[in-house]
Amino acid sequence: MKNEEIIFLSIFVFAVLIVFCAALIGNRIVLVRPLMRLIAAIEATGQLGSRHHVDWRSNDEMGRLAKSFNTMQSKLESEEQELKLAHRRAIDIYNLTPAMLFSLDENGHITAVSDYWLAATGYERDDIIGNRFIDLVTPDTRGAFLGRKGELNGGATVDVTVKFLCADGRVMDVLILESKAATGGQGGLSLSVMTDVTALKASEARNHKQAITDHLTGLLNRQGFETVLDGKIREADAANQELACLFVDLDRFKWINDNLGHAEGDKALREFVGRLKSKLAPTDVAARLGGDEFAILLPSGNAAERADLMAEMLASIFNEPFGTDMHLSASVGIAIYPRHADNAAELLQKSDMAMYAKKRDGKNGAQHFDNGMVDHARARAEIESCIEIGLIEDWFAAFLQPIVNLNGRGVAGFEALMRLNHPVKGLMAPAAIINVAEETGKIIRVGNVIMEKAIEHLATLSALPGLENSYLAINFSPLQFEPSLPARLASLLMRHNIRPERIVVEITEAVLMHNNPEIRKIVSDMRQFGCRIALDDFGTGYSSLSYLNRFPVDIIKIDQSFTRSINDANEDIRQKSRTLVESITTLSHKMGCTVIAEGIETEQECHTLCEMGLDYGQGYLFHRPQTVDQLASRLADAHTLARAS
Repeated sequence: MKNEEIIFLSIFVFAVLIVFCAALIGNRIVLVRPLMRLIAAIEATGQLGSRHHVDWRSNDEMGRLAKSFNTMQSKLESEEQELKLAHRRAIDIYNLTPAMLFSLDENGHITAVSDYWLAATGYERDDIIGNRFIDLVTPDTRGAFLGRKGELNGGATVDVTVKFLCADGRVMDVLILESKAATGGQGGLSLSVMTDVTALKASEARNHKQAITDHLTGLLNRQGFETVLDGKIREADAANQELACLFVDLDRFKWINDNLGHAEGDKALREFVGRLKSKLAPTDVAARLGGDEFAILLPSGNAAERADLMAEMLASIFNEPFGTDMHLSASVGIAIYPRHADNAAELLQKSDMAMYAKKRDGKNGAQHFDNGMVDHARARAEIESCIEIGLIEDWFAAFLQPIVNLNGRGVAGFEALMRLNHPVKGLMAPAAIINVAEETGKIIRVGNVIMEKAIEHLATLSALPGLENSYLAINFSPLQFEPSLPARLASLLMRHNIRPERIVVEITEAVLMHNNPEIRKIVSDMRQFGCRIALDDFGTGYSSLSYLNRFPVDIIKIDQSFTRSINDANEDIRQKSRTLVESITTLSHKMGCTVIAEGIETEQECHTLCEMGLDYGQGYLFHRPQTVDQLASRLADAHTLARAS
């Protein structure tokens, strides 16, 4: 039994060993070998970067596992190929897009640039990747580039224009359009498109310069000057300085344009500006505000002193003529910031006021602003308003002052004088009204009204005994000599049945100084029509005698300043005045002209003038300017008294 048990036990153990070995071999064949192949495929995929498959085919669980693994590998391989293709396409698009593309990380370092970006900027990719983009921006525009970051953090697409430094040292004006959305906003990365706008910026600069520059002289125009003026005031405040503004108006420039032509006028302006520029410091600014008006800005610690020096230099500019018969001068108004003005507009306005004050005082020089000019400007504005309303409401009247024969004191004619009868203020000073009307151009309308009323008054007075042949002298401003003037005058004379020879056209030296061919033609037409021409205020101008030879003058009116001085207490003045009056009278008579003395107020003056041979006179000694009704009544009474005696 014992042996049998041993044999049985041995057989059992052997059987167990056989089963174990079989199981071990089966496990090796069925489980371990496919697992080893699976592990090898996974390791190969990790080490070689390619998708390896398990070479195992069976219908059991390991076969299904191997099949699933191979399917997964195939799918992953396909997806990887698609990703690689998409990445390659993205890179190709990035590089082939004809735009300067670049990417930045959250710290502003360059992470990628396109080929077009490299070609446009001249940099190499290896040299530029990792650098800070802001280092490629000029210092003066770095602030603008950094300022875009706040908007970019909000998720918006932002744009900014900066100056970019190229590899060869060139500076490009570039417009950068940057967005985080283009990269999904991951990791702080951004994608930017950079566009070269250098040509556009240059074009904008040229257009801006043209917009603020006077094309004739190259100086700033009014728009440019007003912009610079604001900046100069800010600079003066920052530097605790003053700023002088000189308003310059060229005297007699209109005469050049009217008589020598606009080409000569433009030439004179360019010559003036060329001389002016040589007098300016680098910090000074000059501008042409329009026509013959200029402005100069002078920043200084003592701007008034600098302005006076500049005014002297301006005067020296006009020492030499600007061409044949082109002697110019300038009226200059000076205002100082902040002494006279609180802002740019007020500074320019007050320098303009000072210039006009100098014009009124005789031109050719400089005048500093004072507060009295504001009162004058206010009064001038009030007069201008009265003129406009007076034309509408018929406030203007034509007063008449008789002109008498010095021998018999008989009335030979009348001078029409403008008056404005304000309903509240009464009669206003005519000189101020005429000055403002001429400055504003309203003198044409005023003159027409006075001419019409005066001719109507002459027709009324002609009905009085002895006045049927009396004449009417009408004063004309240079502005009134329009081509339509002779026809208008002829129409009025026909309406009132008045002969042309009874009308005397009074002109002053100001009219003759224009030497305008059109004015000369109009004056000649009026004389050919039958009117006579009188030269008013004779002797006050510097070249009156030359006009007697150039214009068809019939009557000479000696200025009242000579009338007053012929009996002056100073013997030297008295003798010189009498000599001048006698000489003018003799010369005028030899040229066939009648002589009238103005402003006679005393019997002594009348007697002296009569002895000198003057023909007629007018003044308060005989008659004051009156309305037609007052004058008609007085003359009628005088005629009645004369007949009674």
